[in-house]
Amino acid sequence: MSTATSRPGAPTVVLVHGAFADSSSWNGVAARLLAAGVAVKAVPNPLRGIAEDAAYVASAFQQTQGPVLAVGHSYGGAVITNAASRADNVVGLVYVAAFAPDEGETLMDIEGNSKDSVLTSALVPVQYPTASGTEAEFLIDPAKFRDAFAADVAPEDAAVMAVTQRPASSLAFSTPTTNPAWKKLPSWAAVATGDKAAGSDVVLHMAERAGATITRTEASHVVMVTQPQLVTDVIMQALDALSR
Repeated sequence: MSTATSRPGAPTVVLVHGAFADSSSWNGVAARLLAAGVAVKAVPNPLRGIAEDAAYVASAFQQTQGPVLAVGHSYGGAVITNAASRADNVVGLVYVAAFAPDEGETLMDIEGNSKDSVLTSALVPVQYPTASGTEAEFLIDPAKFRDAFAADVAPEDAAVMAVTQRPASSLAFSTPTTNPAWKKLPSWAAVATGDKAAGSDVVLHMAERAGATITRTEASHVVMVTQPQLVTDVIMQALDALSR
């Protein structure tokens, strides 16, 4: 791995998890980055909707000293797409089996165009209270979790992931993107060819549209869990390019 990231002023890697997950999904990647001497932190994603989540993550970017390389998994990709436009210290984007929506697009619309995703049929709607009443949120049916989300994870580990998943607000899927950051920042993407959650077809399309440097790999949606070294290598590739 390059040692360029150890120089003063090198970007901090900020990891943003997606829906139905938490920051622990980055453990394998974070451990490898730390071992390489890379400044890294994982930001909790509230999963309450694009507007609220992007505001929260943008604040985390702004409170990070120096430049930031924003890394998003799944729905976290949509969040960094919106959040990075609000923080002037973000210098690059890495999409990991992630959404990179364009202005006006919703994840619901994007998923509707995927032939690879089975996520919609696996979701279970529930409710959560708000100050003004209630809002819908979604979980993945635990019986369908491994097939839809983590097909290359050991069954016993996928079962634990299923029962510890965090629900995502319906606003995560229905709120349109504004001012997408990939239109002005360089980007990289790890595309999992066996992604049945986001859908490998739409993920690849979005990465190509963003002009990202793309790395394809045979993996499920949770490629950062099953192939943390590959994801780390993509991040290091981005750091090396930004250091030139």
